[in-house]
Amino acid sequence: QVQLVESGGGLVQAGGSLRLSCAASGLFFGGDAMGWYRQAPGKQRELVAAFISGANTVYADSVKGRFTISGDNAKHTVYLQMNSLKPEDTAVYYCNLARVRAGAKYNYWGQGTQVTVSS
Repeated sequence: QVQLVESGGGLVQAGGSLRLSCAASGLFFGGDAMGWYRQAPGKQRELVAAFISGANTVYADSVKGRFTISGDNAKHTVYLQMNSLKPEDTAVYYCNLARVRAGAKYNYWGQGTQVTVSS
């Protein structure tokens, strides 16, 4: 089992910055990949940024150049630095750990942290 705890959300004005943190605990396997998703009211949860295949990263087009994902493998933590925030970035942000074991995919989620960007 894996537990994920996010922190760092809050209220910020448009153009501002926030840094989200996610600390993972539990049992880990090589190949586990961590990332960030978000869900705005009335919308589906969507990928924001994630590590894939080791240190490679993927970003949603809407956040490229503004958000940066980073991590500390030794501490099983992942961060999301969000700059030049826009009102459309308002959402609940979820930390995710994706795992593939014996051909089966597993997703673990944190409880979410609210990010609100005012115009």
